[in-house]
Amino acid sequence: MKYYQVAAAIITYKNEILCMQRPESDCAELSFKYEFPGGKIEPSETAEVALERELKEEMALAVRVLPENFFMTVEYQYPEFFIEMHSYIIPVDNQEFERLEHHHHCWLTAERLKELDWAPADIPIVEKLMAN
Repeated sequence: MKYYQVAAAIITYKNEILCMQRPESDCAELSFKYEFPGGKIEPSETAEVALERELKEEMALAVRVLPENFFMTVEYQYPEFFIEMHSYIIPVDNQEFERLEHHHHCWLTAERLKELDWAPADIPIVEKLMAN
């Protein structure tokens, strides 16, 4: 069983949260699901450094991720792999970025997050955001 450590960004602008839709993939459980952007943490990286790198690669978005931005960690068992996902709240000054890898995106208030079809590992983050 493969095991991945990943980092995810809860990107916020004013009172809205960025929701990114994954493209179609071999993993049916993830195809076209919404997620918080991010990706795998390389062995030489901290979660914060990995998240900065992933946001540049996926969105051409340059942000600074600090340990105090940490929100929560989720562990989730998919059929073919296990992930440990560390999430961070990242406030931004505007809604501008380039969607380089995702299929679609939208900005929603926390109260509306459940309107989307989320990747299973992201659901605990959605629930905590909605409860705050």
